[in-house]
Amino acid sequence: MIVAKPDGKNEGKSIMYDFRESDEQKLIVNSVKEWCEKNLTAEKVREMDDKGHPFPKEIVEGLCKLGYVMGPVPVEHDGPGIDWLTQGMIAEVIGYYDPTAATAAALMAVETGWGFTLDRHCSDVIRERYVKPAMKGKKFVGVATTEPGGGSDVAAFKSTAVKAGDEWVINGEKTFTSGTEECKEWGGGYWINVRTGSPPPGAHHRNMTSFFLPIDAEGVEVQKPYRDAGRMSISTGGFIMDDVRLPDEYRLGDVDYGFYYTMEGFDNARMMIGSSCVGIIQRIIDEAIPYIKAREVFGRPLAKYEAIQFELAEIYREMEALKLMTRKTAWMQDIRYQEEGMPERIAKATTFKPKEIAKWISLIKWKGPSLALDAAKKAMLWFGAAGYTKDYLLEAAWRGVMSYVIGAEGGKNIQKLVVARELLGREYLPYR
Repeated sequence: MIVAKPDGKNEGKSIMYDFRESDEQKLIVNSVKEWCEKNLTAEKVREMDDKGHPFPKEIVEGLCKLGYVMGPVPVEHDGPGIDWLTQGMIAEVIGYYDPTAATAAALMAVETGWGFTLDRHCSDVIRERYVKPAMKGKKFVGVATTEPGGGSDVAAFKSTAVKAGDEWVINGEKTFTSGTEECKEWGGGYWINVRTGSPPPGAHHRNMTSFFLPIDAEGVEVQKPYRDAGRMSISTGGFIMDDVRLPDEYRLGDVDYGFYYTMEGFDNARMMIGSSCVGIIQRIIDEAIPYIKAREVFGRPLAKYEAIQFELAEIYREMEALKLMTRKTAWMQDIRYQEEGMPERIAKATTFKPKEIAKWISLIKWKGPSLALDAAKKAMLWFGAAGYTKDYLLEAAWRGVMSYVIGAEGGKNIQKLVVARELLGREYLPYR
C-alpha cells in the first residue's frame, strides 16, 4: 500500500510503506492463485518443460484476460493500471506455480517489464498495432539488446541506424533474445538499440537510439533457436537485420538517448525477476519440507538432522529478506512514476531518484536468482538421487534460474558494478 499524495506532490510529506496487503491486493493474489491451480499445475509445467517452445498460447491469453500481464500500463492507454507493488505480488505467484522460470521470464520480465516501458516511450502507432494486442495475448513484444560481441558491454554494440528521408535504415544482428519463435508465430516485435552515431570518448552509452522492430519487417531474418539448458517452454534465438527500413514513428524516444530508456526497461524487468524468485524459492521450500519429514536415514527423518535444518532456516531467512527488498523497491518505483506523471511524463521524481531505485533493483537482481539457484541445489542434495530426477521440479528450477544468474536482464557481476558505482561514485568504475 502506498501512502502518498495522489497528485504526486510529496514535498514535506512523510512517505510511509504499509506492510499489510490491501484487500484489493489480497483479492488479486488469490485470483492469480486460483487460476494457476487450474491452468499452471505441476503436471502442466512439466509438460511445458519437456515439450519445449513455443510457449502455450492459452497460458498467455488466460493471464492477459485477467489483466495480470503488462499490468502497470496505465488505464489511459487501455491498460489494467496495476501498481508495481501489486504486479510484484503477481510475479511471486507466477514464480511459485512455474518454478522453471519460463512463465515468469516470458510474461513478467519480458512482456510486463519491457511492455510497460515500450508503452511509455512508443508512438500511438506502435501502441495500437503492437502494445494493445500484446496486452490481450494476441502478439508478443520483447527486447533484443544483446549482440554477438556485446551484452553487458554497451560499448561493443555494432548495429546501426542511418536516417534516409522519413525512414531509418537498420543493419546489424541481435542474439540471445527471448521469444523469437513465439514472436514469429504470434506476430509482434522487439525493442532494439542501435548506433546512430559514434560514441564520444568516455561516454560509450551515448549516441544509441531505441526502435521498435516488427519481427516480420522486410530484411529481418530470424535465426534457428538455441538449445537452452532451462526455461524450455520459452524460446531463445536471434536475428539479422539487413537494410531494414523503419518509419520514424517506430523510433522510441529521442534520438541518441536510447541508453537511458533502455535502463528503465531493464530496471522494470529486473524487479519482476526478483519478485518471481521469491515465489520460486517458496515453492522449493514447500516441495522440500514434506520430503525431508517423511524420508528417513539411519532410522531418523532427514528433517531431524541439524545440517539440513540449518540450511532450510537460512534459505527461508534470505527469502523473507528478498521479499522485503523486492516489495520496497516496487513501492519506490510506484512513487517515482506517480511523481513523474502517468501516462505522460510531466515532472521529475523527487522522493526517490531513478539512480537510487536502480541501486535497489540491482541488489534484488543480484540476490534473487543466486538465492533461488542455491535453494534448488541444496534441496536437490537433500533429496539425494530423487532430486536428480524429473519426478520433482527441483532440477527444472535449478536449470531455469541459472539463466537469470548468468545474464538474462543483466548478469550477477554487472549488478555488483551498479551497486558499487552508487556507493563509491562513477570515478571508481573499472572500465573508465
